[in-house]
Amino acid sequence: MGMRAARPGGLRRGAENPARASKFSRSPRVPNTRLTAPAGPPAMAPDPVAAETPAQGPSPRYFTWDEVAQRSGYKERWLVIDRKVYNISEFTRRHPGGSRVISHYAGQDATDPFVAFHINKDLVKKYMNSLLIGELSPEQPSFEPTKNKELTDEFRELRATVERMGLMKANHVFFLLCLLHILLLDGAAWLTLWVFGTSFLPLLLCAVLLSAVQAQAGWLQHDFGHLSVFSTSKWNHLLHHFVIGHLKGAPASWWNHLHFQHHAKPNCFRKDPDINMHPFFFALGKILSVELGKQKKKYMPYNHQHKYFFLIGPPALLPLYFQWYIFYFVIQRKKWVDLAWMLTFYARLFLTYVPLLGLKGCLGLFFMVRFLESNWFVWVTQMNHIPMHIDHDRNMDWVSTQLQATCNVHKSAFNDWFSGHLNFQIEHHLFPTMPRHNYHKVAPLVQSLCAKHGIEYKSKPLLSAFADIVHSLKESGQLWLDAYLHQ
Repeated sequence: MGMRAARPGGLRRGAENPARASKFSRSPRVPNTRLTAPAGPPAMAPDPVAAETPAQGPSPRYFTWDEVAQRSGYKERWLVIDRKVYNISEFTRRHPGGSRVISHYAGQDATDPFVAFHINKDLVKKYMNSLLIGELSPEQPSFEPTKNKELTDEFRELRATVERMGLMKANHVFFLLCLLHILLLDGAAWLTLWVFGTSFLPLLLCAVLLSAVQAQAGWLQHDFGHLSVFSTSKWNHLLHHFVIGHLKGAPASWWNHLHFQHHAKPNCFRKDPDINMHPFFFALGKILSVELGKQKKKYMPYNHQHKYFFLIGPPALLPLYFQWYIFYFVIQRKKWVDLAWMLTFYARLFLTYVPLLGLKGCLGLFFMVRFLESNWFVWVTQMNHIPMHIDHDRNMDWVSTQLQATCNVHKSAFNDWFSGHLNFQIEHHLFPTMPRHNYHKVAPLVQSLCAKHGIEYKSKPLLSAFADIVHSLKESGQLWLDAYLHQ
């Protein structure tokens, strides 16, 4: 549930009225009885004072994991956080992080993703009281049997250690320098044409500089989007709008909608939008590819996908798909604030480059930049995930879910800059709100945890990571073909 810090206005009012606590509880659960959220005003947690005097308040409602798991459909959705059961059926539409991301944990324990994605957890829990309908029965374990209890407990201890070490706190100077170097490259691109003219070589150099601006702004907006720079959501959101909207011409709401789903359930089919190209363009992962072959489905010649990837993957994603889809997204969802920020990007682009290149030349430069940026973006973002395990959601624990879907690329000054520190994808996925300059500090602790539990911690050279994308596509394509021909 890749939620941003929840805003008070997004939840039901009246959540701070202790007098309404009695609406929350009923008599203890009766076996084989269908339990639903109580009718009437929003549910409330018991008053702490009343809890000290049992005679003054009814006992809470208790549920089993089986009962929670049954509430994962479209009509009724429950989830568990710290053994508390919440009915999110109506709230999903108002969830600040989007309806889909919180729904991906319906019927499951969401304690670890809740902790991972919120920077002000106490505030969010305060406003979650209106969704509270009960808690797990005392005899129930704290999370489902599909999850590794020992690994989960030790990871929670690791997170507490990381917080005590101050690794969740950002160095604002680092992020200021990131922003300044983007603005410097942006200015250098324009000066290249102004000083050296608009012949081919200055134009090419300008396009390369602008593609670096777009890529680096992409990594920086990622930091603000994850709330990893400031201690309050307000400033992170404001700077996120500036960087992704004004510097890149894209909507913050669109990025939030897609990216938080990816973090909540990475490489989970139908829950991670980053692998939505399966099966219409690519057959991804060993399990899904074989499944596709057994079903005799052939949307594309998947056995050749490692070849046509070079045509419809890196060069086409941004200029041919994202470029038009972002406008469709903001208009269809009426995200007018995002649209306003985006228009400032295009206004600045045309005001600065049309006088030098004319309208056609400016458009040509723009799509050249999008082409170069697209290649940069796709190779970096896919090198950490496409070669890894891809499957349906198996409701595994937080650490196992993230580790099986991510890998690292070796640390170096160039790799850190080129990928915006996303070469530390493992650490980023385990601690999504951690400032990126601290990834290398927590990496040894994560490696120790993996070694203790026999989990492979993958890290590879940059070019090997690129090659593994193609290799994994070739392998999954062959698996599809074998299943398609022999079933």
